Amino acid sequence: MNAARTDGADILPPETEDLLQGLSSDPFAILGRHPAGRNDIIRAFCPDARAVRLVVIRPRSAPVERVMRLVDERGLYVGTVPAGARYRLKIGWADTWEETEDPYSFGLLLGDLDLHLLTQGRHQDIDRVMGAQAMEIDGVAGVRFAVWAPNAYRVSVIGDFNVWDGRRHPMRLRHAAGIWEVFIPRIGPGERYKYEILDANRRLQPPKADPIALSAEMPPATASVVADPTPFVWNDDAWMATRQERQGPSAPLSIYEVHLASWRRPDGDPQGTLHWGQLEQTLIPYVVDLGFSHIELMPIMEHPFDGSWGYQTLGLYAPSARFGTPAQFAHFVDECHRAGLGVILDWVPAHFPADAHGLARFDGTCLYEHEDKREGFHPDWHTLIYNFGRHEIRGFLIGSALTWLRRYHVDGLRVDAVASMLYRDYSRAEGEWIANVHGGRENLEAIAFLRDLNLTVAELCPTAIMVAEESTAWPGVSQPVADGGLGFSYKWNMGWMHDTLQYMSRDPLWRRYHHSEIMFGLYYAFSEHFILPLSHDEVVHGKGALIARMPGDEWRRHAGLRAYYAFMWAHPGKKLLFMGGEFAQPHEWQSDGQLAWYMLDYPFARGVQMLVRDLNRLYATHPALHRADATYHGFAWIIGDDSDNAVFAWLRMAPDVPPVLVVCNMTPVPRPDYRIGVPWAGWWRELLNTDAQDYEGSGVGNGGGVMAQDQRSHGYPHSCVLTLPPLAVLYLTPEGG
Repeated sequence: MNAARTDGADILPPETEDLLQGLSSDPFAILGRHPAGRNDIIRAFCPDARAVRLVVIRPRSAPVERVMRLVDERGLYVGTVPAGARYRLKIGWADTWEETEDPYSFGLLLGDLDLHLLTQGRHQDIDRVMGAQAMEIDGVAGVRFAVWAPNAYRVSVIGDFNVWDGRRHPMRLRHAAGIWEVFIPRIGPGERYKYEILDANRRLQPPKADPIALSAEMPPATASVVADPTPFVWNDDAWMATRQERQGPSAPLSIYEVHLASWRRPDGDPQGTLHWGQLEQTLIPYVVDLGFSHIELMPIMEHPFDGSWGYQTLGLYAPSARFGTPAQFAHFVDECHRAGLGVILDWVPAHFPADAHGLARFDGTCLYEHEDKREGFHPDWHTLIYNFGRHEIRGFLIGSALTWLRRYHVDGLRVDAVASMLYRDYSRAEGEWIANVHGGRENLEAIAFLRDLNLTVAELCPTAIMVAEESTAWPGVSQPVADGGLGFSYKWNMGWMHDTLQYMSRDPLWRRYHHSEIMFGLYYAFSEHFILPLSHDEVVHGKGALIARMPGDEWRRHAGLRAYYAFMWAHPGKKLLFMGGEFAQPHEWQSDGQLAWYMLDYPFARGVQMLVRDLNRLYATHPALHRADATYHGFAWIIGDDSDNAVFAWLRMAPDVPPVLVVCNMTPVPRPDYRIGVPWAGWWRELLNTDAQDYEGSGVGNGGGVMAQDQRSHGYPHSCVLTLPPLAVLYLTPEGG
């Protein structure tokens, strides 16, 4: 074995002492290849190694090994190779030899255009550029790491592959962008890792998970995981080709909201969680059988605390390991699409938790959040608020949205807590917030971000939908950005939910005095593209289950809930129902339990479930109930003033299709011989009666339909004389409809 020539190698750069102490901010200036005339000097820092050799690659003969000389007991080795010669390192550890390419022999990794777009917040493929990317460089397999930490003094990659020693793999800083990079050869998917960061004052920060990790280990563990780069093979071309017509304003959009962990637990394991494969076999056929068009998953992005239900997210690019791998999640989405079911994800760009391993003071400064607590701390959730004024933060968040929509073919994102983003004084008392540059309460930076987000999604994922959970009267949430709106596809109608649930919770005796709670939503029903949400928020925090909000005995409660659902499905706006509501779950939702599946042994629960199934079927098959949802032309009041009897009636309409007559009796008193005007003569067939015996109702009704009479009423040339069942809703359509 030849001894390495060390001519000139004994001269060490002045920054070497910092490297040996783990303080180097420029390891490439010391380590790797450095030309020295006819030879190249190679330096390698291998703390705790017992020996290091150079394996010199020769073009026409076998490689030759050269001993590297230990020049500092802390682990610095020096050797030489002929100028330009390829080489590998052969490192002797306590019990083995490791042969690998030198991480510090590789040149710049990210291109100037990538860096420019990242600094401008305009990069459209962040998930393929930043974070840990398993790849080949110059024919060498390994992982390229890149992380944004502009104010750090030194950043290292740590993981099982280097025994979590921050001295071993310090990164190169690309100064203009504040991004650190390094390529570590011969590691790959499945490796656990974090970043070890020294702040500007050389103080060691808590080890940080990768903000753009595509995979993470199972909580409560907090490391990031190098993801498998193998592209998923999709089988949903038919779905994607028709997606726009399936979820546009004229589509029958009916959403089943799910908290995956507590939907159903594995048999005999109250703490267990179904994985994606099990959910394919159980959740998908269940939701399809009920006739919903979409499922909406409460956040499945990686999060440290189960009790946050996923809304305190730290892994904004990673599907949670609780349910399986990223590839298994992609397969779940693919199976949903093949079953004709869309997938919407709850997504949280408003705030993030302050866990030490996360984004908080990421490089020793408030990088992702605001320094001032009046802007950067959320008093409701004790979380940190993103600094929407930074280009890089906007790019980071938009990159996350694009990852779910493009990489995983997700059909839409429901953006959580939009109201908290729009107002600087949200949940803050006087003196606890900072006005904008004009002295107002509007968060101009967040508004600009939301518009930029929706414009980007509309451009790159034009058939996907964006849904705002926005609880105020902010104008134009679902109007185009070009028209001054925020650019969302839909807005949750929180006012409708509050008013109508309050009405239904009142004793029917007093409903006559609160007629406006039903009426009010129709005054603004067409000002936005609305989704009517009966979400998880309505069955937690002491509010009780939906069925418990209905007054009266067991029969009246179930009759009231059935009437409420039929009222909702006939009301303008898309539909959303939280899991368990489809069979009148009797108690509040508990995230650490599961749904009360035993209720399906009881007739009342099965009756409600059957009704929901029938409502979805009617909603999908009768265009009058959905096609003109976004315009007042699709709705006409017939009776809106019968407060004494708590009766409402209206028509749902769409061009070139039969209308649907909707009649609601919100009292437990049957009302025979009730005349209602209609626009057409002939037989009006009964499509639905929520008091039918099949639903465990009393069976009061009209024998399947009624003949319209040539007697004017309510401004129409004809009228039907109906028997209105107690606490019930009727749908009717003219014969042939």
